[in-house]
Formats: sequence, C-alpha cells, structure tokens
Amino acid sequence: MLRIVLADDHALIREGLKLLISTSGAYEIVGEASDGPGLMQLLAGASADIVVLDLGMPGLMGLAYIRELLRAHPQVKVLVLTANSEPRTVEAALEAGAAGYLVKGGDLGELFEALSALQHGQTYLSPPLRAVMAQGSQNTTPGRLPFEAISHVALTRRERELLSLTAGGATARDVAARLGISPLTARKHRENLMRKLDLHSAAELAAFAVRIGLPIE
Repeated sequence: MLRIVLADDHALIREGLKLLISTSGAYEIVGEASDGPGLMQLLAGASADIVVLDLGMPGLMGLAYIRELLRAHPQVKVLVLTANSEPRTVEAALEAGAAGYLVKGGDLGELFEALSALQHGQTYLSPPLRAVMAQGSQNTTPGRLPFEAISHVALTRRERELLSLTAGGATARDVAARLGISPLTARKHRENLMRKLDLHSAAELAAFAVRIGLPIE
C-alpha cells in the first residue's frame, strides 16, 4: 500500500483527506503534521512514500522547505495541496522538487489521479491548474512581478519583491544581492514589512505570501 503523510495546519482538512483516502484500499495514512518542524520530525521516524503538503502551513520557509525535505528524505514524493494557483509559484514548486500540485477547491477525484500519477513516477497538475498556468505565462513579463497581491494592507512594489524573495527562502544576504542593497538594509526592510503586516517571523511572512497568492521567487 502507498504510505501517505498529511501535512496541513487545519485539522478539518486532514480529517476530510483521511475520510476521502480511506475509500480506496490502495493507500495508508501513516502520519499527520500541522507545521513544518513537526513534519520533519514525523518523517524521521515514519516510512512514507508521499507527503501531501500545504504550502501555507506554519514553519515552512517558503519553497526552500521542499528542497530541504527532499534532501533529508529523497525517497519521498511531495504532492502540494494549497490555495495558491499563481503560475510562477506552481513552476517554482516543481523546480524545488514537488512531484505534483493540486489546488484546494478542485475536483475530489483529482487527488486519486495525482496519487496514482506519483505512484507511477509521473508529475501531476490538475487540468484547471494547467489552464491557469498557460494563461499566466502569456501575461507574465520576465523579470518583473506582474501579480498585484490581494492583501489587507497595500504593499509597494519593493515590499512585494521582498515578500516574494523571503517566501522563497532567501536570506538577508540573498535579498541584498538580488535588490542591490546592503544586508543590513535588507534586514531593516524585512523588519518594517513584518511590522506593517503584524507578522513576527520569516516563516509567517512566507505563509502570508502563499495565502495571498504572491509569486514566489
């Protein structure tokens, strides 16, 4: 049986997935996690084939978390299940090593299609998501952030760039090099952004970026 770990910070989502997956005799849920560190700890002691991962879960340093997970557990395949359908984020997740990408709110049958695809060594994207990516690629200007994030606080272009980079796991030194500023200035910008959004860590910034669908660098 295919061994699956569910990683989502919403207990109702995990319970719903368990009920759905239990209708098939081909899969076994071997663990659950509600945050990034908890998932790493779980995988250290559990034998799993697939992790169904919510990118907005606390404790994830953006898409760098997928790379870290796969470095530690190369036998595991990551199936992203999230609310973010922004094409650049989907592409970045696949580049980080995710084997599949589903959007919450899609057809329930897509989950089984995805699990079957991953089991046979294939990459899976739900049909609606493929259409979104195709449309997004037509509207995207290389090297720019075309996406106007939907946020409860208005963000400047520089703030969106900083948020996007942080969500991708960039350090202050990485941000400084990318934006042409000093590491000290990069840290100061990040502190100001956290204060503006009432967030308190880089992990919370990353989760916020994913929730509002900001393209992740």
